[in-house]
Amino acid sequence: MTESTDLAFGYSDGDVDTNNTANPTLNALIEQRYSRRDALRSGASAATVAVFGGGVLAACDNASDAADPFPNLVSVGSSGATSSGRVVTLTGEATDSGAITSAWVQTSGPAAALIGANTPNASFIAPSVSAPTGLTFQYSATDSAGQTTQGSVAVTVSPAVMGFTSIAKNKNDVVTVPAGYTVTVMTRLGDPIAAGVAAYKNDGTDTNFAQRIGDHGDALYWYGLAAAGARDDNSSVRGLMVQNHENLNVQYLHPNGPTTVGGARPEAEALKEIEAHGVSVTEYVEGANRAWTYVQNSTFNRRITPNTEVVFNGPVKGSAWLRTPFSTDGTKGRGTINNCANGHTLWGTNITCEENWAGYFRRDNSGAETDNAQRTARELVALRRYGVTANAGSYGWHTVTPSTAGDTRFARWDARATVGGSAATDWRNEPNQFGWCVELDPYDKTQAPRKRTALGRLGHEGAWHGKFIEGKKLAVYLGDDSRGEYFYKFVTAASWTAADAQRADRLAVGDKYLDSGTLYVAKFNANGTGTWVPLTFGQVPNRPAQGSDVEYVFEDQIDILVNTRLAGDAVGATKMDRPEWTATNNVTGEIYLTLTNNNATVRPLAGTDAANPRHYNDPTGPANTAQFGNPNGHILRLRENADDPAATGFTWDIYLFGADSADSNSDVNISGLTAANDFSSPDGLWFSRPQNAGGLVKPLLWIQTDDGAFTDRTNNQMLVAMPGTTGDGASVTITNRGSGGATATQTTRRGALATDATLKRFLVGPVGCEITGVDTTPDGRTLFVGIQHPGETSGTTVPSPLPSNWPASQAGPAPTSRPRSAIVAITKNDGGVVGL
Repeated sequence: MTESTDLAFGYSDGDVDTNNTANPTLNALIEQRYSRRDALRSGASAATVAVFGGGVLAACDNASDAADPFPNLVSVGSSGATSSGRVVTLTGEATDSGAITSAWVQTSGPAAALIGANTPNASFIAPSVSAPTGLTFQYSATDSAGQTTQGSVAVTVSPAVMGFTSIAKNKNDVVTVPAGYTVTVMTRLGDPIAAGVAAYKNDGTDTNFAQRIGDHGDALYWYGLAAAGARDDNSSVRGLMVQNHENLNVQYLHPNGPTTVGGARPEAEALKEIEAHGVSVTEYVEGANRAWTYVQNSTFNRRITPNTEVVFNGPVKGSAWLRTPFSTDGTKGRGTINNCANGHTLWGTNITCEENWAGYFRRDNSGAETDNAQRTARELVALRRYGVTANAGSYGWHTVTPSTAGDTRFARWDARATVGGSAATDWRNEPNQFGWCVELDPYDKTQAPRKRTALGRLGHEGAWHGKFIEGKKLAVYLGDDSRGEYFYKFVTAASWTAADAQRADRLAVGDKYLDSGTLYVAKFNANGTGTWVPLTFGQVPNRPAQGSDVEYVFEDQIDILVNTRLAGDAVGATKMDRPEWTATNNVTGEIYLTLTNNNATVRPLAGTDAANPRHYNDPTGPANTAQFGNPNGHILRLRENADDPAATGFTWDIYLFGADSADSNSDVNISGLTAANDFSSPDGLWFSRPQNAGGLVKPLLWIQTDDGAFTDRTNNQMLVAMPGTTGDGASVTITNRGSGGATATQTTRRGALATDATLKRFLVGPVGCEITGVDTTPDGRTLFVGIQHPGETSGTTVPSPLPSNWPASQAGPAPTSRPRSAIVAITKNDGGVVGL
């Protein structure tokens, strides 16, 4: 999520703070040649070796004299050890005066997929194991007379460990990764994704963003494609990259920033800005020598923008809340906007989430043009609670006078209720069309995206599922990204049927699971337990009057789903430190939640609790500007009772606390971070896929930052962790400190302390960026990472000099190249699983 405020007609988070309720390369392949021996039997000989990044392991030819082993080969020993996810090379050599055939076969141990099995030099990626496990391989060579000679080799595989040295913090204008890894820049802002669309000039003159990659790339996910073009969940060489496009850097999108003419925005500029939001679907392929590219003219490529027609599903569909001049029956709408984190389903669809959508709308609430008089007191409570209060919407799209009569693509952003008007004649309800989770089928561009109203209307940061268990209901976990907001869970009415995972009617499967169920909000208790409170009509009390807000009386379940924040207030949910991404541990089923940060205004010294326990100062910049509150954030995890996704109770602890290791005391650096792994403002979060060793036994957790508190030390970064389990730490009591020197104590529950074996810094991004969006191919050998808004500034004109030139700077100095958001593909040079 981007946290910034631009100047006139600029973007604002809008609904933030509206809650007024009380390395070095490992396993490099080694080429080694062994001296030939005298021919055995009819002239053939065979030798076998396994190479582990510098160590060799060999066994005797079974046709040789056991008392006379090959003197040039080492014996089986410590050099025959490796760990899950690493590359092992098997080297065989055979000689004969005539034709020779040879092959490698595995003879024992967990199955390993041999590459080049019918050649002397085969290789494999060590499979996932939970304890040291032996594998054996046999090499056979057959000479021209039909005589066969064999040799065998043993390999001991241990559980996966992180196989790189943590990189240093830095402020360079490149994507920095450990030694032994390669970075490839993939799709960038403006890249064409349709045949005939011109290359991006990157000077502000480009148009047609309905067929180009959008701006501010955020969450992403890989969807595999078979060679013939069908869905293939295990394909790692061809697939579809689905990426959100959250927001804009308007200063780079136009020649000299955005303009106005007589107080109105030009139509072409506004259209460009609108179309640069949304979602993209782009085909990626791996070519020769593992070179990654995208396919500009793929028939799968697609842009979903705020102008794309969508349909509503679930309980709110057809209600009066959704009726507009575009959809007088409240069943459809146009587009999706401010798409931040995401989710995916086992049936092959993507869920994109609408976050800070409120600020795009004009709704004068002061002065002569106020529309308050045209609203009910209940409407005003809801509008304030969601932050739909701006006198001028972000970017001023509502000011455009369209060139075509009847074009309402710009007027819709003016949400004022007009005198004598109604939902059928003005756009008073247009804000209700946003704040939803939106499901789309990346494989079928003919299907309109579906807004899933049963999941509630929030500032949705993501929608991540829990474990899929046959015969059990599914759970979807939902963060509401603003300070002081809540953490939610949706539990399906239907129980999971594994056969649904491969159905061809994917969005119909979504109808089954996502259109009916129960929405809950979390309450965290000081003793490490918690409760999911159902937001069900009849069980949710009235929201009490407070300040200028009258008492809010819910009319029905539809009202609760449209105004979910108000329902959370009413049941007394725990206010959190900006709840953002969620991620599910594939093995334990535990849920992880990033709590990015908070400030002293929203959570003062006396306002902490066990789940949001810190209040301190982290001074930043040359002036040591004070930052009181919880500026570095933390990561919370929970485990459902009995591991049941539908449970109404859970246990929790705080897995990691962000901190500056150089300045923080033990009341702030509670997780024991060092210079090799300290971080601030965790945002993106993702566990490696279970199809490879990185996602099994003890899965890798990837942590991305969106930070303003720590950028005096480093650009934003991505770390890799191997977490334990909920409750593996201890209860601690910390002393918090306020701006006036006051102190207060707070008891909380921390996870196990971080170590170099459990938390490392893997990536640092370029200047001014946010690191957001992460996934791998199913085999874990290619990692995709989103680099959002490099060179971001608070202005609306092109700064000079440019603060960043990335991604052009990745290849070397490029002082005149405007920065662009982009995806990078990261591969391990030896072909192993990234991170291991």
